Amino acid sequence: MKREMRALLKSQPTRGAEIASVAIPEPGYGEVLVKIKATSICGTDLHIYQWDEWASSSMKLPRIFGHEFAGEISEIGDGVREAKPGEYVSAETHFVCGRCLQCRTGQAHVCRFTKILGIDVDGVFAEYAVIPESNLIRCHRSIPPDIASVQEPFGNAVHSVFADDILGATVAVFGCGPIGLFSVGLAATYGARSVIAIEPHDYRRELARKMGAVDTLNPEQVDVVDTILSLTADKGGVDVVLEMSGNEKAIAQAFRVLRPGGWISLLGIPHRKVELDLSRDVIFKGARVYGIVGRRMYESWHRTQGILSSGRLDITPIVTHTFPLDKFEEGFSLIEAGGCGKVVLTP
Repeated sequence: MKREMRALLKSQPTRGAEIASVAIPEPGYGEVLVKIKATSICGTDLHIYQWDEWASSSMKLPRIFGHEFAGEISEIGDGVREAKPGEYVSAETHFVCGRCLQCRTGQAHVCRFTKILGIDVDGVFAEYAVIPESNLIRCHRSIPPDIASVQEPFGNAVHSVFADDILGATVAVFGCGPIGLFSVGLAATYGARSVIAIEPHDYRRELARKMGAVDTLNPEQVDVVDTILSLTADKGGVDVVLEMSGNEKAIAQAFRVLRPGGWISLLGIPHRKVELDLSRDVIFKGARVYGIVGRRMYESWHRTQGILSSGRLDITPIVTHTFPLDKFEEGFSLIEAGGCGKVVLTP
């Protein structure tokens, strides 16, 4: 096998990235080498590409980034117990210690010593990547690589939507990027009374309607708070908010439209610190606030695979564009413009 590969490298603390020729990594003890078949761009990758305040404080360069993927095991390292070459896999992208209090009490998703694929260790915007065997998720061959590659962000939506009781709830989803769109579909399919989607881009609002949103609001054209409070006047706001945008203004609106006694999942990553009226919007509302970090390990993955295999929710409309890896700039530009759902790259 050749020992060089193409990879998308973040080498400079400025906007952008570059295709580089690098050595194919060697799997260490308990690790496998995966040949990447498809990898998808995440909002986190956009932060890295733009090199914003969050990215500059979260990672060291140079780094191959990217963390969502599907592929086949190419080689296995010493100490690998069950994985075999040729297996079709994805992976949990949070590499945890397994020994801290959090890991030993069912909270591995917030392990204090987590290393994240594509941030703390080299990622999957490449022809090959090294993955710990313990993190592998085996995929059914009936799922094509582009869909299999988005199981990780779909799991974020599963974690967000099912953080608390959704049955019969009126739900507001702020931000209809891919995870927001997955969340619209999950809420609409699995028990919500109605879903309101808030998104400035026409293309994504239309996708939200396809995924089951009853009302879609453009925050640049309507007063989001007044409109939602009018729609939910009987209960003083929505029962559930899923905040997927990370936008400072949207976060403030999200807390304003949450009814007293409701709950909110926060997944979107803000570019900077966010000011919040804690007394008015959380304490005196008796609000339940869930910070969503990745997926619950491995509960979210089991739910994700069960949902996808059930056939009840079709997520293919959300995977809208595929580019070869060297056309990555086109993919990132589409995401910045809001003219897409999920963008997949093929090495």
